[in-house]
Amino acid sequence: MKFHNSIAVLTFLFFVLSIVAPIITDLNSDRQALLHFVATVPHVRKLNWNATTSVCSSWVGITCNVNGTQVVAIHLPGVGLSGPIPANSLQKLNGLQVLSLRSNNLSGNLPSDITSIPSLQYLYLQHNNFSGAFPEIISPQLNVLDLSFNSFTGKIPPTLENLTGLNVLNLQKNSISGDIPPLNLPRLKTLNLSFNNLNGSIPSSLQKFPYSSFVGNSLLCGLPLKNCSSISSSPAPSPVYFPNPTNISPLRHASSSKKLGSGSIIAIAIGGCAVLFLLLAMFFVCCLKKGDSEGGDVLKGKVSGGRNSEKPKEFGSGVQEAEKNKLCFFEGCSYNFDLEDLLRASAEVLGKGSYGSTYKAILEDGTAVVVKRLKEVAASKKEFEQQMEVLGRIGHHSNVVPVRAYYYSKDEKLLVFNYMPSGSLFLLLHGSRIEGGSPLDWNSRVKIALGTARGLAHIHNYSESNGSVKFIHGNIKSSNVLLTQDLDGCISDVGLAPLMNYFPTTKQRTIGYRAPEVIETRKVSQKSDVYSFGVLLLEMLTGKAPLQHSGHDDVVDLPRWVRSVVREEWTAEVFDVELMRYQSVEEEMVQMLQIGLSCVAKVPEMRPKMDEVVRMIEEIQQPELKNRTSSEAESNVQTP
Repeated sequence: MKFHNSIAVLTFLFFVLSIVAPIITDLNSDRQALLHFVATVPHVRKLNWNATTSVCSSWVGITCNVNGTQVVAIHLPGVGLSGPIPANSLQKLNGLQVLSLRSNNLSGNLPSDITSIPSLQYLYLQHNNFSGAFPEIISPQLNVLDLSFNSFTGKIPPTLENLTGLNVLNLQKNSISGDIPPLNLPRLKTLNLSFNNLNGSIPSSLQKFPYSSFVGNSLLCGLPLKNCSSISSSPAPSPVYFPNPTNISPLRHASSSKKLGSGSIIAIAIGGCAVLFLLLAMFFVCCLKKGDSEGGDVLKGKVSGGRNSEKPKEFGSGVQEAEKNKLCFFEGCSYNFDLEDLLRASAEVLGKGSYGSTYKAILEDGTAVVVKRLKEVAASKKEFEQQMEVLGRIGHHSNVVPVRAYYYSKDEKLLVFNYMPSGSLFLLLHGSRIEGGSPLDWNSRVKIALGTARGLAHIHNYSESNGSVKFIHGNIKSSNVLLTQDLDGCISDVGLAPLMNYFPTTKQRTIGYRAPEVIETRKVSQKSDVYSFGVLLLEMLTGKAPLQHSGHDDVVDLPRWVRSVVREEWTAEVFDVELMRYQSVEEEMVQMLQIGLSCVAKVPEMRPKMDEVVRMIEEIQQPELKNRTSSEAESNVQTP
């Protein structure tokens, strides 16, 4: 009996080991492959990969399957990886489905053992320095292949034809040459082959994609580019038509032409003298008038002061002489100038927005102010002044940009604000990348988001004595969030929507902030303000503009893109590369992402109120977070 029990126990143990042993072996194999990869590829950002910690629960950028038996995803965007990828390293990750090494400094040839991983479905290697031939062997399971912004050469391999499940193929900004193979990929939705060295004709199977998919290949032809026949064959010479000899004799025609030419010369000479005489007369008359009115009118765009001063022609062009000193200042304003001083100031165009143009004006005493010239104002003077009184009261908040003065006439409406040298959130998010400036760190973004939320909550909570009017902003966007020197977010353009006689449609950037119901009805509300704020939060988290071009004819708004990425459980792909350096705040970033997604809910009633949004952001900004620097955040991570 004991013998039979022992056999049963041994059989059970053998069965368990037969299941557990391969699992341990697979995870150990994945661990060794990753450690080999990180040890041979230099990296700027410190990673916490080491043999003593759990791969699936603690390693940065690593995702395992549900059972914790295999690594299924690697997300290491913008961590400063450099140099070539060693061969026979990541190939050992038999269960790898997602590999994202975008926005690094990886170089050299791309090992074919990476692109040929059988389970690989999503490969993101864009914005690196890879070179050499395009990989020939590619996993047939790929859904997304993004090798854009590298230095790949050679031809597009015909083996791409085997990728029947491919949805996205981005190869733009490389040095790929040769013909485009006749790819017949039934599930391909996004294609970008622009700015390479491709030649020949575009296959008929790909002619459904837009012009932007192929632009930048000078030797490429066919729809949607120019017709191939106009390139391959020389243009036929233009036909030459001669006059009918039965109607006009060549000799007679030449003679008459000669006589006509002499008459034309005499007529031109007489006409020229007459025109010159008239011009001289007009010049003397203008000089006399100018002398009579010298110094009498400074309201037509005269420039004075400042070597680099620029006075736009439209600035103050509609100011009426009789009202030139009627600049209305709000109570408590310390400025000491009148409208004439303002119009004499040197001016610099800061931007042209939905409600008008904005200028930085520097007065003769050195004071800098911002002047907004409103366009298409529908309100009467009384209505305008009443709205200004309301704005004067709403502006008593640290996160709202106050109006300091205003001017109203039939042809000109001006608003005066404090000048804020730190600029707008839009410039800090997007302008710094273009100009090479320092990107916003995580703490700064949280602070700006909280200040902006408090300002918008203040606007929504403000009410007149009867309490029946709900105040809205109507145009929340990153360019309307101005920053103090301490990087506090302040909302500008408050209360201007009711004054306008049109619905702003000037820029796609503005359209991207609008709630779905506003696009349909053109009626703004506090709930649509919350939606716009949610888009602004997503813009801060992703570093992307509110509208994204998908590479096809359609344009994808930011909330839709974020939802699609989160739905596919690629949450790490959402965040701005600059934020991925601060790995100790990943949980806070996810919490902020959840707030943003709740604000952009499609149903207005599902969106939170701004008071609730303020509370949720305050919970993210813990007291110890306020004084933590980026360097401290990075120092908590050990290098493998």
